Amino acid sequence: MPNLLHDRLAAALTARSDLLARLHAEATDAYRLFHGSVEGEPGLTVDRYGDLLLVQSFHQALDAARLDALSAFYAAALPGFALVYNDRSQQNSRIANDLAADAMAAAMQPRVVHELGVSYVIQARHAGQDPWLFLDLRAGRRRVMREAPGKSVLNLFAYTCGVGIAAARAGAAFVVNVDFAESSLDVGKENARLNDLAIRPRFVKSDAFAAMRQLAGLGQPTLVRGKRMPAFPKLEARQFDIVFLDPPRYAKSPFGVVDLVNDYAALFKPALLCTAAGGTLICCNNVAAVARDAWLDQLERSARKAGRPIRSVEWIMPEEDFPSSDGQPPLKMVLLGV
Repeated sequence: MPNLLHDRLAAALTARSDLLARLHAEATDAYRLFHGSVEGEPGLTVDRYGDLLLVQSFHQALDAARLDALSAFYAAALPGFALVYNDRSQQNSRIANDLAADAMAAAMQPRVVHELGVSYVIQARHAGQDPWLFLDLRAGRRRVMREAPGKSVLNLFAYTCGVGIAAARAGAAFVVNVDFAESSLDVGKENARLNDLAIRPRFVKSDAFAAMRQLAGLGQPTLVRGKRMPAFPKLEARQFDIVFLDPPRYAKSPFGVVDLVNDYAALFKPALLCTAAGGTLICCNNVAAVARDAWLDQLERSARKAGRPIRSVEWIMPEEDFPSSDGQPPLKMVLLGV
């Protein structure tokens, strides 16, 4: 029903009028325009990235009539933007739809976007699936920028290093970004080049477990149960004033298993030990099925067991372009004083 979709898009844009004015005043031109899971179209999202509107569908593909209606709405409401549609309703959220030549050229064009005065590069389509800047993490980047001046920052599962670049731009004294994907770190390096940074962030291509164990002083053996581990960079033990931990839902490597549902503690303990006494550890969990309070209880128990009890707790909520019907957004971010 294209008319109903039009009305929902219009209501979402109206609801964001005050927020968008504030974001524009903060030199931000990247935000969510439509959050379908709460605003009437489950699985449909519309994000602005600079001069690009990125439309994505996760539960079912948009048919031609609804895509035309959506395109017509934004052409009238926000003229002059390129629009790219990614159908991600297939298994593992893989982009499934082909684009005409002109649309593909727009999708593959690198663009510079801005958030809180920081510049980032994005592309609507690239070798991976997810956008290079996760917009719901803006609140986390904003909080890191408040904490970062003069501090050392470790950004784990850094992806394209948005948190680390934001920290450096805000005046951090030392920043280390850790990710296993060289392609993601290459985007992070481009993000660093786009900004006037007083320091040169470090980019470490490594499994996060191997990096954390070494930085925490636990060490990473080259042989485990008689098996030689894959090569990994050797790192000196060092603790950080701020550690940012934003892992994927599930990943498995010879160094360990990332499982945000069943074993967040396996990540949390080494990240905690990388955090200096009196420092700040910001943890993220993007699994909707994980209850916020139960997750925090797990973190507190794990911290006590490690002999580093949590001193303070501050929840970081996604901003208003990511509304939640029950006050429990899928992305949970918690700032822990340790």
